[in-house]
Parts: sequence; C-alpha cells; structure tokens
Amino acid sequence: MTTLYIRDVSDDVAATLKERAASEGMSLSAYVAAELAKIATRPTNEQIVARLRARDRSSGPSSDDIVAAVQASRR
Repeated sequence: MTTLYIRDVSDDVAATLKERAASEGMSLSAYVAAELAKIATRPTNEQIVARLRARDRSSGPSSDDIVAAVQASRR
C-alpha cells in the first residue's frame, strides 16, 4: 500500500474533511482514502467520450426527428 502526503491543504478544507470523517465514524485518513478510491473508479472525460463515440446510434431518432420534437414542444 502506498502512503500519500498532501501539502498545502487549506484550513477550511481540512476542517470540512475532518467533520465529514467524524460524521461517518472514520479517521481522517480512512475517509480521504475512501474518497480517493471513489474518484479513481470514475472514468475520465476522455474515456466517456470514447464510449459515447463507440455506441451504435443507428436505432435512435434521426436529427430531423429531434428537430421536429423540439419545434413541436416550443409551440
């Protein structure tokens, strides 16, 4: 397991994290490690764009259908 040291964390941010950790019944270290694990599992914007571009969109509505629906909703 790796040890991380984070510098230059503002007092306000540190206090907020300590409060949240306490409300979850966790140490600050355990709380921050859990939050970092959540962040690490989220896809990057590049990964999201790549997945969207790889999707098969042949069965979805056409551009004309979308424009017509928008125009109809404005009436």
